[in-house]
Amino acid sequence: MRKMKLNLDLTVDILTNFIKDETEKIGLKNVVLGLSGGIDSALSAALAAKALGGNRVYAYCMPYKLSSDESLKDAMKVAETFRLNFDVIEITPMVDPYFDMIPDIDKLRMGNVMARQRMICLFDMSAKVAGLVLGTSNKTELLLGYGTWYGDLASALNPIGDLYKTQVWELSEYLGIPQSVVDKAPTADLWVGQTDEQELGFTYRQADDLLYAMVDERRRIPELIGMGFEEELVKKVAEKVRRNQFKRNMTVIAKVSQRTIGRDFRYCRDWGY
Repeated sequence: MRKMKLNLDLTVDILTNFIKDETEKIGLKNVVLGLSGGIDSALSAALAAKALGGNRVYAYCMPYKLSSDESLKDAMKVAETFRLNFDVIEITPMVDPYFDMIPDIDKLRMGNVMARQRMICLFDMSAKVAGLVLGTSNKTELLLGYGTWYGDLASALNPIGDLYKTQVWELSEYLGIPQSVVDKAPTADLWVGQTDEQELGFTYRQADDLLYAMVDERRRIPELIGMGFEEELVKKVAEKVRRNQFKRNMTVIAKVSQRTIGRDFRYCRDWGY
């Protein structure tokens, strides 16, 4: 973890300027995000408040009937700490009619439906307040594909997508995010007792050490095993990174012209005319 330690002042400066510049250069003033009570959304919210002021950050907690009461309490703590605009949107009456139509739906599919319904709400709220939807997925989750495609992985801007989970913890403590949020076990809160690490089958600290060597240092599998990483873990994580590449790409478009979007037409969105 030594090589992954952040220059905290510089990181905050980079990320707050990113939020401010990317929001304002297209003529908007506000950002919108889902505030779950977890550390990732708390960090995105804290950075946005520092960049824009809490009055320009619109945070929404979107519980389902099985969601933990502690999640809502922690979301409210974060909103109060950083003086955000805060509201609760209950998604139970939105998704339960769909679940009732499909009695054999499993937990994973239910979680995906809830994640996508939350994003429907956020993008609608972004239209209401003239803001951009802020992402809350960290680098570990993005590499492992641990998120719902067009659900919690969908956003206009993501200030924490290049921070590993362990770096998220480090920066969150530095910015004064409530300790109850920092200390809690990471969870998507999709069903009772669900935790990220239980689903993944390894801890975030194990994953981050390995991913840093694999991705940032570009170590190959034999090297990683030679460095002391368990072979089974290396192969499992490498396969997750490979298999979930599609979640990190825009839609693949069939090429029939000279300049195909995503293949040949790759200008940044502020490319000009």
